[in-house]
Amino acid sequence: MKTQSHITTYIVIAMILGGVVGYACHTAFPDPKLAKEIAGYISIITDVFLRLIKMIIAPLVFSTLVMGIAHMGDASTVGRVGIKAMAWFITASLVSLTLGLIMATMLQPGVNIGLPLPDVGSATNLKTNAFTLKDFVAHLVPKSVAEAMANNEILQIVVFSIFFGTALATLGEHGKRMAGVIEDLAQVMLKITGAVMWLAPVAVFAAIASTVTTQGLGILVTFAKFMGSFYLALFVLWTLLALAGFVFLGRRIITLIKLIREPFLLSFSTASSEAAYPKMLDALDKFGVNRKISSFVLPLGYSFNLDGSMMYCTFAVLFIAQAYDIHLPMGTQITMLLLLMLTSKGMAGVPRASLVVIAATLNQFNIPEAGLLLIMGVDQFLDMGRSATNAVGNSIASAVVAKWEGQLASESTLDTGDQGGADGEREPLPKPETARA
Repeated sequence: MKTQSHITTYIVIAMILGGVVGYACHTAFPDPKLAKEIAGYISIITDVFLRLIKMIIAPLVFSTLVMGIAHMGDASTVGRVGIKAMAWFITASLVSLTLGLIMATMLQPGVNIGLPLPDVGSATNLKTNAFTLKDFVAHLVPKSVAEAMANNEILQIVVFSIFFGTALATLGEHGKRMAGVIEDLAQVMLKITGAVMWLAPVAVFAAIASTVTTQGLGILVTFAKFMGSFYLALFVLWTLLALAGFVFLGRRIITLIKLIREPFLLSFSTASSEAAYPKMLDALDKFGVNRKISSFVLPLGYSFNLDGSMMYCTFAVLFIAQAYDIHLPMGTQITMLLLLMLTSKGMAGVPRASLVVIAATLNQFNIPEAGLLLIMGVDQFLDMGRSATNAVGNSIASAVVAKWEGQLASESTLDTGDQGGADGEREPLPKPETARA
């Protein structure tokens, strides 16, 4: 716990130093082209870190998810846990989307923005064809598991891992040797994860510095109303998620929030939910969530439970409509919400997915797609909040599902150092302290 606290402190310091260095570079090099070139060199560190994360995500998700399913014992248990997780995800998605509509309607961030509106014919060059229901369903199943892992298609890896883990569980004694190999693979990946995470503060520094070097702090002032409104909406969503967690976890939700500080800051500063995945597993272990639950629910959440991203979709669409003085009747807003409920499920693994989903939605309701150009300049700053919110939502979902399944260890059990789950069996994977390099 002391080591985790140190890394969290380093990340906070790195964020502050990154802002200072970025502002100094932006001031010293006012030419946009030169500033962009310098930022490109600074961001090399962040790019390397995120590539390292992507390097370990596919084998880590595969090995931990397969072992989680194999340790559940049978397909009926997998189905039951999956149904409970999806019920939570769908409910959280509806709440997030609805909250985005409500907050944008109340705060009116797009009214009198004081900025010139992009011409309605301007192109955003975003590919929106990936967000049809037909393409999403076809994209669920990988043509090749090797291709899915090479491209870090988390949703496809999850689908294959569910089949593999379920088949492995049915083999009984005959599957023990393969299960041992995969469990060893998971332990190796956790060792690598521990080493990679020590680079996090440096990557955070570079990410903040490069962003501020190109954008400057002035852009935050220009879009203060829009960004302030969105982060206020995020704060409301965080509160609702914490209250939902309190309903099922009681006062232990406070402990969980403390444990996820580091992955929260990591996903916020790098604007990447993937970067927080390994640390989120660690935090859930320390909270007492049986690894066979967290390794199953967490990957599902990364594909189906993007609370922050979904709220941003409805919030941004209404912002653009308000900026162009387009009134959307309540019936249209409800239709838009239901459409986003479907299209947002294809967001995992798509670059700048939130913007692509928003662009597709704007086309459906005859709102100028060029309005996206209003928010593209600050999207990086907004993506930080979205990614952090996605991490919070998935951690709470995993803990609640574990509670429902009786796989959440009591605080007294954790205090005595018992590594087992709530059912008394030993964890299939080591605790973070033994898995850290």
